[in-house]
Formats: sequence, C-alpha cells, structure tokens
Amino acid sequence: MSPLEDRYGRVHDDLRVSITDRCNLRCAYCMPVEPEWFPRAEILRYEEILELVRIAAAHGVRKVRVTGGEPLVRRDVPSLIRMLATLPGIADLSLTTNGLLLDGAAAALAAAGLRRVNVSLDTLRPDRFRELTRRDAFARVLRGLDAAVAAGLAPVKVNTVLLRGVNDDEAEPLVERARDRGWEVRFIEYMPLENGGGWDLSRVVAGDELRRRIGRRWPIEPDPGADPRAPATRYRFRDGRGWVGFIDSVTRPFCLDCGRLRLTADGKLRVCLYDDRETDLKTPLRAGVSAAEIGRLMERAVRGKGPGGALEILERRAPLPLARTMHQIGG
Repeated sequence: MSPLEDRYGRVHDDLRVSITDRCNLRCAYCMPVEPEWFPRAEILRYEEILELVRIAAAHGVRKVRVTGGEPLVRRDVPSLIRMLATLPGIADLSLTTNGLLLDGAAAALAAAGLRRVNVSLDTLRPDRFRELTRRDAFARVLRGLDAAVAAGLAPVKVNTVLLRGVNDDEAEPLVERARDRGWEVRFIEYMPLENGGGWDLSRVVAGDELRRRIGRRWPIEPDPGADPRAPATRYRFRDGRGWVGFIDSVTRPFCLDCGRLRLTADGKLRVCLYDDRETDLKTPLRAGVSAAEIGRLMERAVRGKGPGGALEILERRAPLPLARTMHQIGG
C-alpha cells in the first residue's frame, strides 16, 4: 500500500493514539477547570483502535504513541498494549502519561510490550504542583517514575513545560534530578493552543535560552545519534551522564519535517495539531467499510495537509483558535 505522503513530500509514519479524553489532573494549559467529556459511546473501543492502527501500519506507520487525556484512567490498558505490540510493522510503541497511576501499572505495561514512557512533570515543588495541576499528587508521580525505571521502560522521558514567571526557575533543578535518577528531561515550549485564552508569546521560555542556561552548568553538545526527524533536538552531557531534549515548537517550528498524525479518542484523524480539519474514521469503521477504503480516507487526509500550523502562529505571534482543547486532541 502507498505510504501516507503529503504534497510537501513528508511521509507520515508516527501516529499518536488518544484512548480517552478524561484525566485525573486539571492542568491549566491543557484543559478548562470543568471539562466536558466525550460520551462513552463515542469513544473508540480497543478492537476499533487496533483495526485503525493496523490499517495505518499497512500504509507505513511505524511509531505508535498511546496518549489521552490520561491514558491510564482507562481500564486494562495493558491489554491494548499487548494487542498493538503484535501488529506487523510497528517498531516503536510508547505511552505518554502524567504518572499518577504509573506506579501500579508500569510492570504490567512493560510485560505487555510497551517500550518506553513519557511522563509529564512541570515542577519539583509539591506546592507548585498543586497550583499547576489543581491536584495534590506530586508524590504519586515520583513513585510512578521510579516504577517506570524499575520496569525497564527506558529511556524514561520527562516532559516539562516552563512558563515565564511561573516555573521557569526550575530548569536546572529538573536537569539535576534527571541526571541523578536516569531520566531524560525534555523541555517543551509553551504551545499556543489557546486553552482558556491565556497563551502569550512573552510567557514562552525559548529553547535557546534553556540551552545556554543548562550548558553553563553542565556542558552539552548535540547528540550525533539523534533522530533528525524527531520533534526534540537531543543533546548529550559531555560528562556522559545522559541526555536532555528541547522541543522548540514555537521559536523553531518543525512543521517542514513533521510526519505525525493524531487519532482522537472519538475516532477522528488529525493531520496537524493546529488544524481543526478532521477526518471521521469511526463512522465508516462502525458501518463496516473496508480497510482499503479507510486507508484511502487516511491518504486523502494526509494529502490535504498544509505547510504547518505552527508556522502561521509564529507569523501571527498569536494562537490559532481551535475547536478542541489539548485533552480532546491527544498528546
């Protein structure tokens, strides 16, 4: 079957699969205080997810990341991981989580075939964690990270969003903790998703600034073995104690190299995080449409992709209004 290639020559081989829009945190930059959840009947069943990923894999998708909301609030996630891990063609299977439920799930996830995890953590201060997430669960996240390391879900990547005037003083403490614990911290620029209307370019802590700050304390250099198409620019510490990544999604958009797709929990295919256009895959799947026709729907969606929404945001210096918030789109 044909690869999922757009008009700009970008081949899409990376699929983010949201399995729920629900979450046990309420991070302000991700969702409103009182979110509206999708009706349960609209959420894809595991068997439906498996079939859609199978079709995507037949068109060249090789990387699958399970996301949410918070994916581990859904029941029996290891069973889904086990099914996905057996699909021909899938070479990399990972999961993004906030870590609250990871302590009790890491070993089962690893046994089911999960390769690695990304854990969202924006602070090492319990009081600030409560403020940012609206929940008192910092200790549970640390236990989850320890469990992931113990289960061999390596490298354990910690995703951190720094906001100017909020937690931008924590870059060095997070790197120090990561070096001590065997994590790989990745700093993600505050993305303009206009959740709650609070995004402002002045609150973005640029990757260039962070590289200078971190490099002054621990000399770093570009990792020669890094994947050039990965969203994170990966650096290694010259003393050999690990790596650090920078996702400069605002100041250095990687749209021109982006090969990522998103499948929302309610069965819509999105070809760009910043583009509200969606292709409904759930309705034809439930109607019994053939795998070949669903594959053609995927192909048409990818061919219709524009040059990249982040490029437009950088030009406008303002967010694009989106119909969905991040917890509804998937990480």
